[in-house]
Amino acid sequence: MDGPHLSGAGMVSVATDLRSVVATVVDPEIPVLTIDDLGILRSVEMDGDRAVVTITPTYSGCPAMRQIEDDIASALVRAGVDDFDIRMTHHPAWSTDWISEEGRGKLAAFGIAPPSPEPEILCPRCEADHPRMVARFGATACKALMVCGSCGEPFDYFKRF
Repeated sequence: MDGPHLSGAGMVSVATDLRSVVATVVDPEIPVLTIDDLGILRSVEMDGDRAVVTITPTYSGCPAMRQIEDDIASALVRAGVDDFDIRMTHHPAWSTDWISEEGRGKLAAFGIAPPSPEPEILCPRCEADHPRMVARFGATACKALMVCGSCGEPFDYFKRF
């Protein structure tokens, strides 16, 4: 068989079909978000018969990137693609502006306040504003630990970059 294909679905010659496969990969640190929701999936293109996936880390040194690369490779292999390259680019630098509206909604539903301009951080539980920061770093370096001044619940805030 020539070129990449999806098992049981025939030949796939359009990179957008492969993008839909790669876009389902979840972020290992925030499993309610896909790498597409998060905006780190930059492109999926074909270079001849080779699929080329380009991603951007949320910050240089993000410990999840190796796992994300492995998960992308697994998704491509499951889809029947055996000739691919996963490239990481740092330019332009990732920004929280790249998180999709759907991704922001998923964060809030999961109990993580999505990035917003300070001081307009809203509690994801009661939507009150002006929470108190407890720790500059939460479970991951890209989140801060907050406490709501209204309902008193602690929550993570995805910091704006």
